[in-house]
Amino acid sequence: MNGNMWIRQIHRWLSIAFTLAVIANIVAMTMQLQAVWIGFLALVPLIPLLATGLYLFALPYLGQRRDARGEARS
Repeated sequence: MNGNMWIRQIHRWLSIAFTLAVIANIVAMTMQLQAVWIGFLALVPLIPLLATGLYLFALPYLGQRRDARGEARS
């Protein structure tokens, strides 16, 4: 697997972890627990999820720029 596939896999697993953290936060809120760390639990996967998501979003645009430079040289 190349680097882009690794980023995609990491992004998918981070999204699952984020979803589970949000569900845990909702359950804690319905049980009226006042644990601040549960609220911050969702931020742990959210920050790298944001980074990988932005990278995956930018990939097509970076590829277009690379293709345009390659065609200009030919």
